[in-house]
Amino acid sequence: MTQTELGPTDRASLEVLGSIDFELVYLALLTREGVKPVSRWEKQLDESGIRALRQIGLRTRQVRRTVRTGKAFAETIFGLAPAYLEVYAQHFEGRPVDKSAETVRIEGFLFGYPPCCVAQYIKRAYAPNEFPTHRREILFHWACKGCILTPLLAGHYERIHQIARQFG
Repeated sequence: MTQTELGPTDRASLEVLGSIDFELVYLALLTREGVKPVSRWEKQLDESGIRALRQIGLRTRQVRRTVRTGKAFAETIFGLAPAYLEVYAQHFEGRPVDKSAETVRIEGFLFGYPPCCVAQYIKRAYAPNEFPTHRREILFHWACKGCILTPLLAGHYERIHQIARQFG
């Protein structure tokens, strides 16, 4: 995506998302471009934010979750393919937040993380790697040592991060 590919409606919607949080506009663009099949927004998102996500071509869904204390909250998931949103909802609706290996595998798949990085994270979260800090900061996953997929994805993340910075 280049700046010229963003129409006036896209720009207005991205401005709305950017007024909420830079990370939301960044996630929305990564998802719209297909770098991430699904993204999740764990903070409160009002109707204007949901409408903005839809106006840039993303489907949305609210999923109810709980924390260990039993307190319920809603998270918003969004993506291009309804099937991926359905898979997320089927697995996580009404369930407590956890970091089990099963959850990490499902989230890794749905959020577009390289399988090798997901496997390493399950074995040893945040194991040292040689990935440059400036690139690591814009990813949503922890690269495994010697990863061959993350460097390929990083260029897409960097390009989209640059575009997102205009809006947030």
